[in-house]
Amino acid sequence: MPPTSAVIVVTITSALSLICLFLPIAFSSPPPPHNLTLSHQHPDPDVVALDVQRQINLSLSRRFLLSSNEQQSRQSSSSASSSCLTGNPIDDCWRCDPDWSSNRQHLADCAIGFGASADGGKGGRYYVVTDSSDSDPANPNPGTLRHAVVQTEPLWITFASSMAIKLRHELIIGSFKTIDGRGADVHITGNGCITLQFVTNVIIHNVHVHHCRPSGKALVRSSPTHVGWRGLSDGDGISLYTAAKIWIDHCSLSYCTDGLIDAIMGSTGITISNSYFSHHDEVMLLGHNDQYLPDSGMQVTIAFNRFGEALVQRMPRCRRGYIHVVNNDFTYWEMYAIGGSASPTINSQGNRYVAPADPNAKEVTKRVDTAEKEWAKWNWRTDGDVMMNGAFFVPSGAGLSAQYAKASSLEPKSASLVSQLTINAGVFGDNHRESNVGGIQYPGFYGNGTTAAADGGSGSDSDYFGMIFQGGAGTSHPTTSAFPSLLIIMITLVMFSGFTNHTA
Repeated sequence: MPPTSAVIVVTITSALSLICLFLPIAFSSPPPPHNLTLSHQHPDPDVVALDVQRQINLSLSRRFLLSSNEQQSRQSSSSASSSCLTGNPIDDCWRCDPDWSSNRQHLADCAIGFGASADGGKGGRYYVVTDSSDSDPANPNPGTLRHAVVQTEPLWITFASSMAIKLRHELIIGSFKTIDGRGADVHITGNGCITLQFVTNVIIHNVHVHHCRPSGKALVRSSPTHVGWRGLSDGDGISLYTAAKIWIDHCSLSYCTDGLIDAIMGSTGITISNSYFSHHDEVMLLGHNDQYLPDSGMQVTIAFNRFGEALVQRMPRCRRGYIHVVNNDFTYWEMYAIGGSASPTINSQGNRYVAPADPNAKEVTKRVDTAEKEWAKWNWRTDGDVMMNGAFFVPSGAGLSAQYAKASSLEPKSASLVSQLTINAGVFGDNHRESNVGGIQYPGFYGNGTTAAADGGSGSDSDYFGMIFQGGAGTSHPTTSAFPSLLIIMITLVMFSGFTNHTA
């Protein structure tokens, strides 16, 4: 009996998975030694970067195969179709299930990168926020977001309706919590905003965070049994302090006093994905100060985000650590996009950098208060990035190709796909897509929080296998890096041709 199109897709996808799994092992060199400074630090960050690329490759390949046989796919038993799939492995993991709201906790299985092991409140009970008030941070009312996040048990926190939560003081979130804003339009604003301090396993998904101001010198509850005196906070949107296994996804952040996201004091195991940043000066700080050695173990994945209107600098600004910046859309900056000091490792792959009109602000990178003889040793790499409007990335680091050979054993997706991969960046339903990069306008909230159908883009976005890079910095690549991608294409075409002939 001829195989159905669903069997064809599953078979080909399985073959691709095996190829992507074993070929990098065959062509990669033994892992370099790494000194572990933090308990949640991965011993070989290049392996994590490689796994991110593998998942993107598989997701895009699956979308391509389904779209090439769209009519049969719709008639098959498969619930996914190319009209739903974007090639973004996080969104494609859960959004194509029409009944996703009945299995919200499946989201915890969809993270990638260094924060992939963040469980959030998976396995715990659901807590539905019904009250948007924050009248007493020391004794929060049941039904409020503050009451939910200070509980000791794992919780998956949802919202009964759209709401604006104006905080009186910083919201201190406990371990094993998920804040899931899907299906509602949730805004968190006011004094202090979100603090993750000495916690692990937190997921923050699909919420607006904006207009956050410094606060403190007040009693704030952090658990059912502890109320503590808090000093003055900085006014960050989301602050990570010695936090690990953290995933921030599909959030829209803007207009805060200090940083939109800051991660300091040994925070690690972090993924920041699918989010939209706008209207801010110092966007993201990773690392406490140049002298704080534990931040050498900080590991952060920044993927599928859109850096939008009225941003100035720090996207991110890094001190120490390993930062993987992959398939983001940098549409605006006034000073620079990526900065650093104290020898951080920057692995920039498949991003689109659009420089501002200012001729003095074309450089993507900035080494902060460091002489060239020092920063020339830092490992900063650009691979497959698209540079537009005169943007340029200054790479550095001795032995750079060897350092990143493993992370590049699968080539990053062409940055021509960035529009497709970031099409839903930010809170679902917000009006800041490619046709309107104007971003969020406050006050006067809008955006219904529902999941709008994604389209697949057009034009150069048809380069599904990412074999063509544009405008890179001219860095050398390992000679084996293109081979796995080429072999995948050859085997896929042979298998697909055979199945097509068999079913004709």
